[in-house]
Amino acid sequence: MVNSYFYYLILSYLIGSISSAVIICKFLDLPDPRTQGSKNPGATNVLRLGGKNLAAFVLFLDAFKGAVPVYIVSYFGFGLTALTFTILFAVLGHIFPVFFRFRGGKGVATYLGGLIAINLLVGLIFSVIWLLVAKVLKTSSLASIIATALSPIYFYFITGDIASTLVIGLISLFIFYTHRGNIKRLI
Repeated sequence: MVNSYFYYLILSYLIGSISSAVIICKFLDLPDPRTQGSKNPGATNVLRLGGKNLAAFVLFLDAFKGAVPVYIVSYFGFGLTALTFTILFAVLGHIFPVFFRFRGGKGVATYLGGLIAINLLVGLIFSVIWLLVAKVLKTSSLASIIATALSPIYFYFITGDIASTLVIGLISLFIFYTHRGNIKRLI
């Protein structure tokens, strides 16, 4: 069982490594999002390059990358901690994509998709916090940082599982790492 789970983690990483922003921009003959705007292959940068509809599509696909591996692993009966490790590997794939020279995005949408797949309430709370902060402060990166920072807290209160909450905390640290430039600018 442990050996097979290792393959699911690799699959999660590979799914996470598919950069929807880069692929869609290339398909639509738009500039590579890794070279334009914020140089981040994510929905916010695609918003600048291609508009709201395209950004929403990228957001959906990036969230889907987090959800699909969780649904696969869940289907085979693995527990909550295994599911959170599955999100971790999908997020790592998004941040360090093997198919795109390890130059990926910030991982927030992929993380959100995984959270929704694990527990809809956790995913909804993340979304509400993000939307409220983005609406009030008008800063996508700050909304992502705050929603991510609070996620281990409400994840624990909803699930009551300390081991999986620690993995959620680890994912949060990786997402903070991807936002280090934004954090410096915000300070």
